[in-house]
Amino acid sequence: MNLKKYFVRALHRLQKGPGYTYKELLVWYCDNTNTHGPKRIIKEGPKKKFIWFFLTLLFASLVFWQWGILINTYLSYNVTSSLSIGFKTMKFPAVTVCNANPFKYSEVKPLLKELDKLIEAALERILQPTQGDSILPLPPNSSDNLSQTLDLRLWNQIPLVLIDEHDKDHPVIVDIFETNQTGPGNQTAAPPHTSNTTSEEKKYKLAVKLCSHEGSKECTYRNFTSAAQAVSEWYVLQSTSILSRVPLRERVRMGYQAEDMILACLYGAEPCNYKNFTQIYHPDHGNCYIFNWGMDEEALNSSNPGAEFGLKLILDISQQDYIPYLSSAAGARLMLHQQKSFPFLKDQGIYAMAGTETSIGVLVDELERMGYPYSDCTMNGSDVPVKNLYSEYNTSYSIQACLRSCFQNRMVEICGCGHYMFPLPEGVNYCNNEDNPGWAYCYSSLRSNIGHRQFCIDSCKETCNDTQYKMTISMADWPSEASEDWIFHILSYERDMSTNVTLDRNGIIKLNIYFQEYNYRTISESAATTIVWLLSSLGGQFGFWMGGSVLCLIEFGEIIIDSLWITVINVISWCKGLKQRRARARYPDAPPTVSELVEAHANLAFQHEEPSGAARRRDALPPEPGTPPPNYDSLRVQPPGALAPDSESD
Repeated sequence: MNLKKYFVRALHRLQKGPGYTYKELLVWYCDNTNTHGPKRIIKEGPKKKFIWFFLTLLFASLVFWQWGILINTYLSYNVTSSLSIGFKTMKFPAVTVCNANPFKYSEVKPLLKELDKLIEAALERILQPTQGDSILPLPPNSSDNLSQTLDLRLWNQIPLVLIDEHDKDHPVIVDIFETNQTGPGNQTAAPPHTSNTTSEEKKYKLAVKLCSHEGSKECTYRNFTSAAQAVSEWYVLQSTSILSRVPLRERVRMGYQAEDMILACLYGAEPCNYKNFTQIYHPDHGNCYIFNWGMDEEALNSSNPGAEFGLKLILDISQQDYIPYLSSAAGARLMLHQQKSFPFLKDQGIYAMAGTETSIGVLVDELERMGYPYSDCTMNGSDVPVKNLYSEYNTSYSIQACLRSCFQNRMVEICGCGHYMFPLPEGVNYCNNEDNPGWAYCYSSLRSNIGHRQFCIDSCKETCNDTQYKMTISMADWPSEASEDWIFHILSYERDMSTNVTLDRNGIIKLNIYFQEYNYRTISESAATTIVWLLSSLGGQFGFWMGGSVLCLIEFGEIIIDSLWITVINVISWCKGLKQRRARARYPDAPPTVSELVEAHANLAFQHEEPSGAARRRDALPPEPGTPPPNYDSLRVQPPGALAPDSESD
């Protein structure tokens, strides 16, 4: 009880307004606040009071509207980018060089022998003369001859077909090695020849037929506008299935070796050779060699800009040993990247053409992004939910590695095997036609599915700090006609110890890689809105529209606190009054006084007056507390006759 009284008294002391009603508190606030509008509301006449009330309400609404915009702008976490240029000793980038052809044809030819026979026969079939608008069917007895000379089982796993779309509603599908033309509804016929048919309309579309399993009707056709594209894609799919079953050590042996590919090397004024390169196996380009990767030793620094202080290489790509149907481009594939990062040459690499001297001037851009909540970037990939399959190379995180790892994980999950072009998770095998007949159909469906691609894009993050190398490329014929004789003699002797010329212009590439300028650009992000900006903007709007300051906000907070105290006091008073009303409802009469209790005890004829209509019984009254009154009859004076015997005895 004492604690309750103390709490109520404390509430009264904390309430600083002039009274204990909301109206009194509001009038007191308007009269004492430093904000301009409320004072005029209570001091002006009726008309001006209405005008000032309207203006105060309007400008207060504008303040809250502007505050909402400012807070929303702050919570959007926008950034601003700034560009700065600095000068310092810079690390020379890691340089990865590969051959555009992944394997020597002389080494891999036994594995691709049957595949080459199939594609040669298919090309003869595709390029043969047409009859009218249709391709000539095979003779009836030619299918037996084909089955004896060609591995049609390999062909039937992923066949090439011709699609005649003269009739868009009923296209005719022609299997190259079948005697009949088939279309929807098992139709066998070619559209009639018309004289006004253009040469463009007479062309067939070559497509790759992909089925979920051999003999299945669940198939898809990958159409190509050119037969050259279709043949290359078909050959890549088939060779991928064959090479995926070859052990890694054997694939490395079939590729181009460093001592054969790197003929000369010079970094600045220091000579170097193939031993200064780190070898890795790249599924797209076979054996690749990285200079200044920084895995085993410190990265090299560049002291000055210019070609004299860069890297000079002479490469032999051996174009005469290219796989004819796998590599349609000839040259070297190279990429500049950071130390300890994996080179993704298919996306970021460039080609250097054979028979030329290619000079590459490098400019360095350093990107510094702000992390959460300003951007969804990562420092080292530890917060990315995708397992990085390229961690086996001990390389740093990159978004390219994350996207490929995500795709490979999805393919393993959906197709049951991994694609040959990406690293494998533990305990999983590469896809091939023997163990996974429908892998190509599954891979094509997964690659073209927007939902799967979006899933990987949402799961992966950009790195917060990144270094990009901007390249300026120039080329010239090398060697010149006047000097090619003695240059080829020297290079041939140094490589083969032969006095005969074993090199030619189609297989030689010279590279010059150097810093174009001895400076670097830093593109950094900073917060566009800070807490200081937010507070100053909020105060500026409040001061402009209402003439207020921080102290006015404190006053407004004070009246809110006083209103809360008044509410608490009113609630306590209401609860106390409710308790008293319940007690009066239980005992409607006032308790008897002491004189009434004494009179009732001494005079048995005295009856306490009860209210009319009372239904309460006497025995229902609660017992009266305290000591009972004394027996006043013992004090009465006895008559004289009562004391006579005693006196006589005395």
